[in-house]
Amino acid sequence: MIDYSSFIESIRSSKLKPWAEQLPEQIAAGLSTQRYGDLPGWYDALNALPNITPSQVDLRNEVKIGTITDAIADERQQLEIALRNLIPWRKGPYNIFDVHIDTEWRSDWKWDRVLEHISPLADRNILDVGCGNGYHCLRMLGEKARRVIGIDPSPRFVVQFYMLKKYLDLYCQAQQQDTFAVDVLPVGIEALPENLQAFDTTFSMGVLYHRRSPFDHLRELKDTLVPGGELVLETLIIEGKLGDTLVPEDRYAKMNNVWFLPSAETLISWLKKVGFTNIRCVDNNVTSLQEQRVTDWMQYQSLEDFLHPEDKSLTAEGHPAPMRGVFVAQKPR
Repeated sequence: MIDYSSFIESIRSSKLKPWAEQLPEQIAAGLSTQRYGDLPGWYDALNALPNITPSQVDLRNEVKIGTITDAIADERQQLEIALRNLIPWRKGPYNIFDVHIDTEWRSDWKWDRVLEHISPLADRNILDVGCGNGYHCLRMLGEKARRVIGIDPSPRFVVQFYMLKKYLDLYCQAQQQDTFAVDVLPVGIEALPENLQAFDTTFSMGVLYHRRSPFDHLRELKDTLVPGGELVLETLIIEGKLGDTLVPEDRYAKMNNVWFLPSAETLISWLKKVGFTNIRCVDNNVTSLQEQRVTDWMQYQSLEDFLHPEDKSLTAEGHPAPMRGVFVAQKPR
């Protein structure tokens, strides 16, 4: 089990107080063993982690927890077995006591593309929507954020995060310092109270194209922000002019839950429509076979399998291959 009691108590005296009353029920639903039959096995893996105290933690340059000399060989073997029981690992990479989790995504590459274009994260309260196993949450903390909250409805990813958080907590105990203010909750954005206005920066990376109503999602994101807060939005886009949008009739890159892929100009107009200001597309990048791929820690199909076998500029269905745009915008003061 994952104990959220201290987290819930810590937000009762903050702008998140309205959410604190709802969270116990939401968390119970999000981590229901009746709904998720594999969850007890994932908990077993979490509980099987050896108690190793890291001598150092680096979240600024990478996610590296501990060194090889912190653990004996048997402990590292026990650690790797437990971590592998949560395969597939999609976001990363991670280095945990010199156990290298080579994830499907080189999420560090995306982070490097995003970081140079956004407001400094130091001393900000941050929400990461659709955070997966929390890789970017940890990198945000490495930028000295005050508090980071990730939300993702997949319990596998939530348990993966708390496998890592266990060692961050052990490090803090050894250093006699407060625990790292980062948590991942098993909920979607619809779980947040309406018009919460609690976060200085909200990230939504890889979510918008999965939403049936992109305007509703953009409004939800805006409602999470304090006046003057910053949205960092990363999503699939297409090349094209204002008004161009791809709506796949069936699958896109073998995904059946892709609804809207706008051009950059179209998405900027959507953001204006819901009331954001100072909107700019700061990066666009065609996803490479080096950035998303099969690894020993994610042994299922990946990007190469989703592209046309004879033309890698197209998806398997003949649509333009995945291109991701990063957009930054402000909520008016």
